Amino acid sequence: MSELFVSIWPEILLLVVGSLLLLFGTAKRPSTRRIVPVLALLSLLGIFFGLLFAAPADHTAKPASESLLIYRFQDYVKLISAGAGALLVLLAWPTNRSATGNTAIQYGHETGEFFGLMLLSIAGIFFVASANDIIVLFLGIELASIPTYIMVSISRPMPVAQEAGVKYFFLGAMAAAVMLFGFSYLYGTTGHTNLQEIANSMQMSGPNHDWQLLALVMVILGFGFKIAAVPLHAYAADVYQGAATPVTAFLAFVPKTSGFVALIKILFYAGQVGQEHFILPDNISKMLWVLAVLTMFVGNVMGLLQHNIKRVLAYSSIAHSGYMLVGVTTIVTAQGHPDIQAAAVAGVLFYLAAYAIMNTGAFGVLMMLPSREAPELPEGAEDGAEPAALGTSAETFEDIAGQGRRFLPLGIAMAVCCWSLTGLPFTIGFFGKFFLIKPALMIASDNQLVRSRMTWLVVLLVINAAISAAYYLKIIGAMFLRAEPTSFYSKSTPRPSYDQYRPAQAWPVMASIAISVIGTLALGVYLPATSNLADRSQATEIQGTPPRIDAPIVVSTQPATAAASAQ
Repeated sequence: MSELFVSIWPEILLLVVGSLLLLFGTAKRPSTRRIVPVLALLSLLGIFFGLLFAAPADHTAKPASESLLIYRFQDYVKLISAGAGALLVLLAWPTNRSATGNTAIQYGHETGEFFGLMLLSIAGIFFVASANDIIVLFLGIELASIPTYIMVSISRPMPVAQEAGVKYFFLGAMAAAVMLFGFSYLYGTTGHTNLQEIANSMQMSGPNHDWQLLALVMVILGFGFKIAAVPLHAYAADVYQGAATPVTAFLAFVPKTSGFVALIKILFYAGQVGQEHFILPDNISKMLWVLAVLTMFVGNVMGLLQHNIKRVLAYSSIAHSGYMLVGVTTIVTAQGHPDIQAAAVAGVLFYLAAYAIMNTGAFGVLMMLPSREAPELPEGAEDGAEPAALGTSAETFEDIAGQGRRFLPLGIAMAVCCWSLTGLPFTIGFFGKFFLIKPALMIASDNQLVRSRMTWLVVLLVINAAISAAYYLKIIGAMFLRAEPTSFYSKSTPRPSYDQYRPAQAWPVMASIAISVIGTLALGVYLPATSNLADRSQATEIQGTPPRIDAPIVVSTQPATAAASAQ
């Protein structure tokens, strides 16, 4: 029991504090509402530093119960999720007098409910990382997703937010049904819900069982919705635009992380065949290759056509999922090369951390800039209400035109984040793409077609990174090169000064931006810090050399190449 508690204390802490914050939602006093984000932030920071300085988990993935595992993979995922969650809490921090929101979000008196849902959603990622059972895996994915449906709808009192929430809910329900369909066939063909037992059964039946192949395809498609991969990406732009900006930043990280973590786990368990081989049908590799290419191109090409910056960042998020799918494709393609597979897993996990840091900074800058158009007032809103009272900040290129010159620190912060998202050197985004590309080029297969396929995939990734530079530079250009409009609203109403729009208590948002920018540059310039994060991601490798049927899954504590040399 004590070992189980030690394994899942972060989940327990988030569930307890999240439930407590939901109870705080019944309080009507602003002073009580101000306590809510403090408790949320302290719980996430406690988990982050607790895992950062804790003794590393044992090398071997061992069951803490029938449904949960203890191993380094879960520790890394929890670490980056808690750190990113703390930055996202700062973005949503209530800064107005009534503690009902800030310049970009307005959750009203549901402050407790909102931050409680944030913690429960992050707890869902934790359960996905620890899961050793498809039932727990599914519950974790849905726990990470369902709170976000509500957060989108209550993030601001505008019809576009409610519309986005309804779209997201119904499409999410459809994706959950597809995922459950795949899980049901995994259970039906193996007779087990335990992932290790499923792996053992699939070893005996072989990887090309038709019904198991169908199950894998359906599960991959279900996860594809969570990571916004083509063709299950259509919801992203509308939902990102409709949600308040802090919620949009949350959506860009939490569902994507839960989806990729779950996808990696399912593929590794399904591919364990024999003592020295990781084998999945070549059709799965080809499917992932096509998904990666389509997701990269659709995300970047559609991003060029958008006029709303949140829609641009939505398609950017789709494109980044395509980049990470390159790493997942490498995992499946590099069969028989556990060192390459370990490097590919590390590349995807490193990129998740990098994306969280640089993307949060970009959304934070948008939050600190005012909208130039008066939003459509909801029923019951007072005439002449300010955008800040409705949770509306900059969203279009008109909104940010000239703002980089007017507010130079915010302009520089946005430029740094956009450069990193593009993948330019001296930023964490450069190393993120490097760690995705390197394993794909390391594949030394006897099959020339496989080598050619992966080489082309890398070439297409680089081309897409170049395409993405067009809309990222468009954002920077609008902030620094375009003339600033003369009015704040569309109806020739004089624009108030920035100090009038931004409350003096906006320090949490500014702190989140500063941490994101510093992290983006430090992890791109200070190589020891970059190496430390890369080593942590590599230490989570799910052993590419599969275990015997009666052996536990082994998770290496160091990069495969170093481990081999030590032996």
